[in-house]
Amino acid sequence: MRTVLRTDVGKARKINEDAAYAGGSLCIVCDGMGGHQAGEVASNQAVDVITAALSSEEPSVCGLLDAVAKANEHVYRNSLSDKRLTGMGTTLTMLWMDAGQVILAQIGDSRAYLLRGGVLRQCTHDHSVVAEMVRMGSITPEEARTHPRRNLITRSLGTDPRVEADIFEVSRRPGDRWLICSDGLTDHVTDAEIAAILAGDNLYEAADTLLALALDRGGSDNITLILLEDEGGGDTP
Repeated sequence: MRTVLRTDVGKARKINEDAAYAGGSLCIVCDGMGGHQAGEVASNQAVDVITAALSSEEPSVCGLLDAVAKANEHVYRNSLSDKRLTGMGTTLTMLWMDAGQVILAQIGDSRAYLLRGGVLRQCTHDHSVVAEMVRMGSITPEEARTHPRRNLITRSLGTDPRVEADIFEVSRRPGDRWLICSDGLTDHVTDAEIAAILAGDNLYEAADTLLALALDRGGSDNITLILLEDEGGGDTP
């Protein structure tokens, strides 16, 4: 398994409120929100709690959900104890891999994509106002990209005493390429462009190309991405 992590504050923000971790079989991207530096606090706390909780665990859905619950409780409790952190929260997209499968957890609108056999698939579902509108048929995916409410999320970690994470399980195949990213990337780079870049470049060049493209098109938000290439294990195509 090879991994590449890139993060950038972008061109419009003064603080990078994204936090990420890429450690072999475990990868996490969090996009924080809140006044002052609260978003940065929330995303970093979530990553720290989850990595600590899973450091000695074998990949499992139960273990993943337990770690997410601990992170949610930690961020929520801290938001109540310090007025400067009131209302803070974060998205969470994480990937945890064992010998045969990939387990994904999703809260918010950061995303996980899989490129398999040249075909790109978004493996997570955004928890956002515009995503709900697309699913209901009120707007098209193209309209969602520029909709004025596109950054309003409907679920986040740390803003309520409890949170439900979506869980997805995908069998591994050699040659799979995974992308986990914050919306600072997908606001500026289309799925078709992501597919072409992941299919055409080596992993490190692909990461640099994706980041540069988002920055060249405005970099209106923090940009964080993790690329993974599955070099073996799991099912055969």
